[in-house]
Amino acid sequence: MAGAGFTLCRAVLSVSRSKNIRTRAFYYWTAARRTTNAFKHGRVSVLLGVPTLSLLGHELYQRVQRSSVVLALDREELLEQADYLYSCAETDKLYQLLLQHKNRDDAEFLWRLARASRDLALLPDTAPEKKKQLVYEALDCAKRALEKEETNFAAHKWYAICLSDIGDYEGIKVKLGNSYIIREHLQRAIDLNPKDATSLHILGYWCFAFADLPWYQRKMAAVIFATPPMSTYQEALDYFLKAEAAV
Repeated sequence: MAGAGFTLCRAVLSVSRSKNIRTRAFYYWTAARRTTNAFKHGRVSVLLGVPTLSLLGHELYQRVQRSSVVLALDREELLEQADYLYSCAETDKLYQLLLQHKNRDDAEFLWRLARASRDLALLPDTAPEKKKQLVYEALDCAKRALEKEETNFAAHKWYAICLSDIGDYEGIKVKLGNSYIIREHLQRAIDLNPKDATSLHILGYWCFAFADLPWYQRKMAAVIFATPPMSTYQEALDYFLKAEAAV
């Protein structure tokens, strides 16, 4: 079923003649839906109760309101388009879309860019040097997302994942040294969103990895930490079962 959905998404995005029409339709549909919802739930009721203003003041007020609405819609539309591309496994297109907003001070954009950078690094045809660049770029974006919004569960999750990735370039000592930090951020992500199956599964994998740690790595961990990271197969299983229940 997942394979069929993936194929369908790729087929939809690959029809070049109707691509621009589909994109415009997607924007118009999203804008219309959000505007309708805004009226339904009273979020734009301020427009219906404007006090008597001078002609100039009223015109200025309208301009400010239109600008605010356009900016809000643009943000939501971009995030929806990014999530749509992610669901279709259009990794490169998603990365290029989000890269245009890399300097945006918005945690929702930044953690998505971290994820897209990492996904692009993992593609089999990504050159080794490019892969390394993307791994560190992903970590930087996740870190910035956390600095911007500490209560964003996805920022914690992707920071933990990206921090784990750099161990492949900086060695086992750094990987072990980061292990406590990785667990803390995964746990924080779960505290913020207990139903996130990905965070639960990854923390289960973390527990399994340390329960199954080879003796020589365990000795190395004992050198780095007064109390080295430890876990059990039972703890790993508990998290895996929680992840399964959350799906």
